[in-house]
Amino acid sequence: MRILVLSHEYPPVGGGGGRVSQDLNLGFCQHGHEVKIITPYLKGLAHTESYAHYEIIRVPSFRKYAFRATLVDMGAYILSSYVAGSRLIRTWRPDIIQGHFAVPAGAAARMLSKKFNIPYFLTAHLGDIPGGVPEKTGTWFRFFYPFTKKIWQDADRIVTVSSYTQELAQQSYPGIQPELIFNGVDTQAIKPDHLAIHDPIQIVFAGRFMEQKNPLLIVEVLNQLKDLNWKCVMMGDGPLKTSVEQKIQDYGLQERFTLTGWIDPEQVIGTYRDSDILFMPSRSEGLPVAGVQAIAMGLVPVISNVGGCPDLVDENRNGFLVDPNDTAAFRNSIRTLLTNEALLLKYKEASYKLAKKFDLHTIVAQYETVMQEIIASH
Repeated sequence: MRILVLSHEYPPVGGGGGRVSQDLNLGFCQHGHEVKIITPYLKGLAHTESYAHYEIIRVPSFRKYAFRATLVDMGAYILSSYVAGSRLIRTWRPDIIQGHFAVPAGAAARMLSKKFNIPYFLTAHLGDIPGGVPEKTGTWFRFFYPFTKKIWQDADRIVTVSSYTQELAQQSYPGIQPELIFNGVDTQAIKPDHLAIHDPIQIVFAGRFMEQKNPLLIVEVLNQLKDLNWKCVMMGDGPLKTSVEQKIQDYGLQERFTLTGWIDPEQVIGTYRDSDILFMPSRSEGLPVAGVQAIAMGLVPVISNVGGCPDLVDENRNGFLVDPNDTAAFRNSIRTLLTNEALLLKYKEASYKLAKKFDLHTIVAQYETVMQEIIASH
C-alpha cells in the first residue's frame, strides 16, 4: 500500500502522538508499504528526509517550540499540509490517507480526501476528544466542537489508542463506532539487556512539563522520601520546567534530580535502560507512549488511574494505579518499591511480560487489516 500520513507532531517535534506516528510508519515500511508523512517544519530540521520506502516532508508553519503547538500553528499546518498534499498526490497517488489527531491533521485529510477521492481514516489521541484534556482543550472545544463533527463523521474509520479514548469518543460523537488499537512499540528493538535493580534505584518521568502531566507533584512526593536512597531523572520540557527547577532547589534536592530537557527518542530509551520506576502522576492521559516504552524496558509504573493508564498496569502484579490527587498513595507506593527490592524486581519482570501485548508488529498488522478493509470498500 501507499500510505500518506498527516501529523502536526513528529519526532523531534511533539510528544507521544508524534512518536506513535513514527513507530507506525517504520512498522509499515518493515511490512513492505510505502509511506510519506507531511509534518510541520521547525527551525534546525531538514525540509525533507528520504529513506527506503519512507519520506518525511516538512511544510511551513509558525511553530516555534517542539513541545507546544498553538491554534495559529495548527491552522497554518492545515493549509500548508493541504497544499503540499495536493502537489504530492498529483505525482504519487496514495491508496489511503491517515490523519493523526482529528485536528489539525484530520481536517487536512478530509479536504484531500474530498478533492482526490482517496479514503481517509483517523487515529484519535486523547487531546482530540472533548473532555479528554479539559485544562488544555476545554476552551478550544467550546468554539470548534461543531466544526470537528464532519471530520469524524466523514472518516472511513476511526481508531482510538486506549479503552478510555474509545469510550470518550463514543460519548462525544454519538453514532461513531471507533476501533481500539493500542499504541505499539518494537519490543524486540527496545528490550532491556537484563533486568536488575540499579544502585541507587532510579525513578524516571518522561513528558511535557505542563499541568496535565503534573510534574510538580513528583518533586513534592520525592521530597517526602528523601530519607531513602534514590535518584530521579525528569525528561522533557515545557512551561512548568522553571517551576520544577525552583521547587527542587527549594527542597535542596539538586544532587538527587537530573532534568534533561527535550531529548531524542534514543536518549529516552537509554535513560529507561538505567531506570527502575516510572513515575507519571498525570491528571489526564490517552495511552502514554512513554508508559508503553517504559514497561517494555521492564520499569515498574506508578501512575495515575486516569484515561488509558490502566491498560499499562496489572495492579499488584507489575505496578500501582493511584488517584492523581492522592499524594500519600503515590508516596506509599514508591516507598514500598524503594524498600523492597525483591518486590521491585518481581514487578519489573511482570512489566516486561505485560508489554508483549503492545508489540509493534502486532499493532501494525491490526492497522493493515483496517486499511485493507477501507480500500476494498471504497
